[in-house]
Amino acid sequence: MAEGDSTTPILVADDDPVSRDYIGGILETEGYRVVTADNGRSAIELIDREQVRLALFDWEMPSPTGPELCRMLRAQTDRYVYMILVTSRTAREDLLAGLATGADDYVTKPVDPAELLLRVRSGERVLATEGRSLAIFALAKLADSRDPDTGAHLERTQAFCRLISEAMLEAGVYGDIATRSFIELIAQTSPLHDIGKIGIPDAVLLKDGRLDETEFNVMKRHTVIGAQTLGAALDRFPGAGYLRMARDIALCHHERWDGSGYPNGLARGDIPLSARVMAIADVYDALRSPRVYKPAMTHAKARKIIIEGSGSHFDPRLVELFEANHELFERLYSQLSTLAIDPGNRGAELAA
Repeated sequence: MAEGDSTTPILVADDDPVSRDYIGGILETEGYRVVTADNGRSAIELIDREQVRLALFDWEMPSPTGPELCRMLRAQTDRYVYMILVTSRTAREDLLAGLATGADDYVTKPVDPAELLLRVRSGERVLATEGRSLAIFALAKLADSRDPDTGAHLERTQAFCRLISEAMLEAGVYGDIATRSFIELIAQTSPLHDIGKIGIPDAVLLKDGRLDETEFNVMKRHTVIGAQTLGAALDRFPGAGYLRMARDIALCHHERWDGSGYPNGLARGDIPLSARVMAIADVYDALRSPRVYKPAMTHAKARKIIIEGSGSHFDPRLVELFEANHELFERLYSQLSTLAIDPGNRGAELAA
């Protein structure tokens, strides 16, 4: 979808005709073709009929509401629709909950024309990378398919990474790094964190039980193998920032804040921020998930372990964000454990 593309419509769904016409008018002035709906059901029909890829939904719109519509579309549609919630709500909890329904972004009322256009253009950039996202996810799934015990691990960790990153942006934590671009990149590249497992022998990867010391040392190699694989691609395409982040995550997601992790014993700020985010997402999911050698852990127990790991295993500032959003972690784990996610998702999609 190109900027100002007159053939691909943007949907504006709002039961308030004044607000609907105001937003639509801003977009039309910039050359966008706009279609409108005054309720959620009409919006669904238009998305299907007009092949809409970018939509703005009023939060309080009836039948269904904006967040309910996001949930429905994430569960039902066979293509990715970039969804922006339009809301007068400004509470952090409300905005994070809205994003957790599957919305990609939000704009607050009263709508500022410049902000609206920036957020729409951000959505266009995301849609332009969808093909790359699909390829990344397919590659990650190929590697993941060798381990039948992981279930929806990729989908869940992708969602957790987005959740933590959104919370960083909202709280101004690591604000020089945690930008909107960072959020989109980590959502795209986090599924590749274990790509190196494709180079681990079946006898180790598929062992029906705990690994002994020798086997565990072999398993540790997946970090280096993944980084080497992605690094080779980066050498061919040095301008591809997403490959750089993917390599960092693959290599460093088992490093620990206190320097006791692997493969290189990095500590504190020497560990890339993306890998520090992934560490919490990966460990939380592993704790919650059943394995042949252990039962699934409750959210309360997993939460306790993550908190106790602050300053040793995990970045303390990120643990604070985890704790502030732990209920959303629990909800995401529950819902994404039974939901088959569209590979092009942005990582926080929920089903109704």
